[in-house]
Amino acid sequence: MKVIVCGAGQVGFGIARHLAGEGNDVTVVDREASLMQRITDTLDVRPILGHGGHPDVLEQAGAADADILMAVTAADEVNMVACQVAKTLFKIPKTIARVRDANYLKPEWKGLFAEESLPIDVIISPEDEVADAVLRRLALPGAFDSASFFGGDAEMLGIAIAEDCPIIDTPLNQLTGLFPDLKAIVVGIRRDGRVYVPEFNDTIQPGDEAYLVTASSDTDRTLKIFGHEEREARRIILVGGGNIGFQVAKALDRQSGRYALSLIEGNADRSKFVAEKLTRSIVLHGNGLTPEILAEAGVREADLILALTNDDQVNVLTTMLALQEGCKRGLSLVNDNSFQALAGQFGMEVAINPRAITVSSILGNLRRGNVLRVHAISDESAEVLEATIAEGAPITGSKLRDLDLAASNIRLGAMYRKGEFIMPRGGTELKSGDRIIAFVLADGIEQMEALLRSKEAN
Repeated sequence: MKVIVCGAGQVGFGIARHLAGEGNDVTVVDREASLMQRITDTLDVRPILGHGGHPDVLEQAGAADADILMAVTAADEVNMVACQVAKTLFKIPKTIARVRDANYLKPEWKGLFAEESLPIDVIISPEDEVADAVLRRLALPGAFDSASFFGGDAEMLGIAIAEDCPIIDTPLNQLTGLFPDLKAIVVGIRRDGRVYVPEFNDTIQPGDEAYLVTASSDTDRTLKIFGHEEREARRIILVGGGNIGFQVAKALDRQSGRYALSLIEGNADRSKFVAEKLTRSIVLHGNGLTPEILAEAGVREADLILALTNDDQVNVLTTMLALQEGCKRGLSLVNDNSFQALAGQFGMEVAINPRAITVSSILGNLRRGNVLRVHAISDESAEVLEATIAEGAPITGSKLRDLDLAASNIRLGAMYRKGEFIMPRGGTELKSGDRIIAFVLADGIEQMEALLRSKEAN
């Protein structure tokens, strides 16, 4: 597959690394020389220095025979123009644009991206998806990562394993006997910095991070079995009233009987705007790094600090300060993986990575083999896929025990067949039309896609 990525920032770099690592022909376009130097030094891609919306630059990038163009620069307008040029002049079959400004995405302007206007096949709105991820994490205290599948009937949970976890040293294949009606499967483990697909006789150890697929109806019980019974936060301080923070605040504000929210915003005009829109929450104009402002927001009685500004350093430091001042838990947006590692050392139980969420959205529109949804884990070393098994796919009619998917770094976590939720076992036979959830390491993605497609398509 020949792909052009316009934008060499964090998202563009992540997508280019993913696709190049899978053997795709990737060209990256950006006019920032320092970003392009980083791309050249670290990735096996073709770098083009220039403006992604200029026809001559796209021509140089090979747009005439490209399969996909994705525009993920920092400027919405550049992304939209790049997609229009790609479609109009070079007839690129598929275009994807990241659009962050909510003004472009209002329902009344939906005709903007029609084929006769700005012909963009897929619009990715990171702020919407990150806000949804924050709200989902609030509903699942105890999980450091989560994603929803099967229309909300299934969840992927990332769970940190502490010393007091009740199932330490228990072989995974014994969990079914201990909890026969539990709809949950451990599909991945991170240990000593390495993510792998576990064997069925592997055990969970303190310090591990376990990735599970579970029926949504069993999430609370699953978290309890794995040592997490955290109470849902009710008194919340939110720092940052930008697009993401405002969306989260609106959702919490609508549930005033459930949450008590105080929002801190540093920009006076923005704080006034937010205060006018929130009817049941407290809005404070000030700096979240100021102890007096945190005290005014009620930090000592707060269950949770949400740091959702656009600055990783501000988010980490604000959360650390709030925890020191007496707040019980901390959750923040962190783009840089090095900050994520630092955060874990200071009591921040969760860090949400907007870049990884955006990358997941884009990958979901690139994957082949009837892939419906993708969730990339934070360091992008593995993905959780929801997909449909095509008629005549190589795995059709096979029993799970005969496929040895673990050798390809693949583990199935759940199935959906004719409206029935199924936990796959060794004797489970796979059929065309089945929807599956699979945990797949990066080097198993191509094999997974091939297994899902019809033999003719392969």
